[in-house]
Amino acid sequence: MDLNGILNRLAHCPCGQTHTFDLRMAEIGPDVTERAGILLRRAGFGDRLLLVADDNTLRAADGILASLAAADFAVKKLIYPNLIYARAEQVREVEALCGDVDAILSVGTGSLNDICRVAAGTCNRPFAIFATAPSMDGFAADLAPIVAHNFKSSWQGAQPQVILADTRVLASAPAELKAAGFGDMVAKYLGIFDWRVAHLLLGEHYCPAIAELTLESVGRMRALADRVTQQDEEAAGAIMESLVLSGLAMKLAASSRPASGAEHALSHYWECYKLSRGIWPEFHGKKVGVASVLMTRIYKNVAKRVEEIEPVRVSVSHEKVYAGFDAAQISEVERVNAFAIMESVDPVRLREQWPAIRALAEECLPDEAALLADMRRAGAATEPADIHVDAALLEKGLCYHPFIKGRLLLTHLFPMMGINATDYME
Repeated sequence: MDLNGILNRLAHCPCGQTHTFDLRMAEIGPDVTERAGILLRRAGFGDRLLLVADDNTLRAADGILASLAAADFAVKKLIYPNLIYARAEQVREVEALCGDVDAILSVGTGSLNDICRVAAGTCNRPFAIFATAPSMDGFAADLAPIVAHNFKSSWQGAQPQVILADTRVLASAPAELKAAGFGDMVAKYLGIFDWRVAHLLLGEHYCPAIAELTLESVGRMRALADRVTQQDEEAAGAIMESLVLSGLAMKLAASSRPASGAEHALSHYWECYKLSRGIWPEFHGKKVGVASVLMTRIYKNVAKRVEEIEPVRVSVSHEKVYAGFDAAQISEVERVNAFAIMESVDPVRLREQWPAIRALAEECLPDEAALLADMRRAGAATEPADIHVDAALLEKGLCYHPFIKGRLLLTHLFPMMGINATDYME
């Protein structure tokens, strides 16, 4: 990937901010497994590595240990049987092993990357990823979704300095994981829409250049919809590059705004609900794809049908909100404090900006039929039933998801406008 070209494109950005990232190398191509040790040496990584993986990802990356040994790395290993959640406890496990190593190498995707990302930040260690599946868009991000008290929220971490991805390994990944990566990418339309709404109503900083970079990566992914689940190395490499670009956008914006909006909050609510009950919540991107279809439909229906509004300040009952969460999660809901976000919006300004918000929905959000067609070609889940979300959990998610996020989403404002999201699902 041409990382310098991306930085040059954003130099002297009209948005007024200086955009930077810490990623120094993104090597995506054939035979990267065999070259991994040499590439890490070239990037300046020290002799002692902590390798974090699980049994599945280490098997997928067959040859990585031999490559590191050939480059004279001393490798300490933390291998989980099957890591499916990124929990605070696992972050602490990685941190506890960092004292005598020079750098961290995550072999895998998703949760493995996330616990290493946070540990690398807190322990001030260089961090690299060897990706085993193109399953999510956070590879190049410096934020990590971590579960604490069965509540999922974003933790600050380190951006990887190196991302390595062997197209043979990526192409051989399970089709469901590759489809999940597609589902995670289609969320970007909603993320950018909610970002622009926050810019209109609260003056939150917005960068059109980063939004454009993000949407370009989504366009590349959608153009490959027919090839997502195939064992096609060329397609797998192009998809991986799109996912890395999306993560870079988050780092460049110093926020996950370009990547996530109400759909991620909805997905996180479903996940928190299931985690607290010991239920497997499905892959992140799989849930996000379903939530993206639903929230796109709701936002577009609201924008089309609600021509005028007379918003009023609404005092949301904390007790009623807490009723949607388990007792252990309430402290996290309080910490996020979405109540303050809701109260920060002036009803008069919302009424004045409503025509512009309706126009943004038309401009930013994709045609649902075309989106569904691409998702189905990519093998991505599109319906709540596909992720074992029944009608009751669907309704709970639509009611309580804004309280997962401490930044403005349009759904935060539905109570001010007298709008019930469930009335706009069809």
